[in-house]
This record gives sequence, structure tokens and C-alpha cells, in this order.
Amino acid sequence: QVTLVESGGGVVQTGGSLTLSCAASGGTFTTYQMGWFRQGPGKARELVCATNWSGEETYYTDSAKGRFTISRDNAKRTVDLQMNNLKLEDTAVYYCAASSVGWGTGTFSATEFDYWGQGTQVTVSS
Repeated sequence: QVTLVESGGGVVQTGGSLTLSCAASGGTFTTYQMGWFRQGPGKARELVCATNWSGEETYYTDSAKGRFTISRDNAKRTVDLQMNNLKLEDTAVYYCAASSVGWGTGTFSATEFDYWGQGTQVTVSS
């Protein structure tokens, strides 16, 4: 059983930056690929980015490419999401998630992720 706890959300102006952090407890952290998802108002939950067990492989959706960076520290059992040049449309609840699906064998669907954090709110204001 893995417990994930996100932190770092808040209110930021457009063009600003924010770093989210996810701390994991329980289980073998390096067993899991880690992902960040988000759910905006009235929208479905969507993948933002993901990283494999070592952090050497990453995947970004088009909305995140060039602006967001995912990283993990296996010694600290954390995964971070650095977000730069934030836009109004980035406003959402951001979730950290862990998947036991092997890297490169899945589709990063939310259904492939076994454990989820409670979410942290990011609000981008003009």
C-alpha cells in the first residue's frame, strides 16, 4: 500500500512559477512509475506528465512540454512538478499518482495508476 501526499499548490499569476511536491510512504517506491494528473473545473482528469522508476525517462503531454518538468528523488521518495510560465488554463487540482505498469507498456491512462494523492489546488490568476 502506497500513500501519496501532495503539497505546494497555491495561487500564482499568469507567467509565474510553482513547484508541486509529492511524498510517498509505504511500498517500494522504485517499483512505480509516477505521474502527475490534473482536473480543471468542469473537465475530466488528464495526464500532465510521468516518469519511470529511475527518473531517466519522462513523458509530457503537449500542454506541459517546454513549461513543466517532472523529477523524482528515490532516496527521499518524492516526485516534483516544476511549472513555469503558468497560464489561466493550468488552473486545476493536481494529483500525484503511482503505477505499477511497466514503462513503455501502457498508455498512461488514469486507470493504469494504482495509487493517488488527495490533490492540491493550483489557481492561476490574471
